[in-house]
Amino acid sequence: MKLVILDRDGVINQDSDSFIKSPGEWVALPGSLEAIARLSQAGWKVVVASNQSGLARGLFSMQTLNAINAKMRYDVAQAGGHIDSIFICAHGPDDGCECRKPKPGMFLDIARRYDTELNDVPAVGDSLRDLQACAAAGCAPWLVLTGKGQKTWDNGNLPAGTLVGKSLAAIVDIWLGS
Repeated sequence: MKLVILDRDGVINQDSDSFIKSPGEWVALPGSLEAIARLSQAGWKVVVASNQSGLARGLFSMQTLNAINAKMRYDVAQAGGHIDSIFICAHGPDDGCECRKPKPGMFLDIARRYDTELNDVPAVGDSLRDLQACAAAGCAPWLVLTGKGQKTWDNGNLPAGTLVGKSLAAIVDIWLGS
């Protein structure tokens, strides 16, 4: 099975320091929907793993988050792709959970759900905590320079073996040899 794990905000859609709080605020990054469609069409399982502390902060409800994710899935489907599953951490930064990135809990849940090892499964994120969680779970970390990615790159201290791409579309080009 070909599996990829993607962060949401800053990788698939535009990020916001004030959080994505409604479906109207969810705006796909150029080429990201088509990149996911290309992965789907090539037989890859596409999984999203996203910290969503806006829930714990009371900035939006689970119903609103579901509507945002439904819009994302719809837009990906319109481009010819499919998101197989979405994993979220609804906890705040001080809640001490095991699922909030940089901890690997969401990634370990994905491994259990798909009954697979994560060794060398590519995982794409735009923040250091995304990359730390994926590396801790044994995935192959990929930094995308969209969202907070350029700032993450500039700050350095990336996990060993982190590869870098300009955008999700550019990374998918590498994976698919396009």
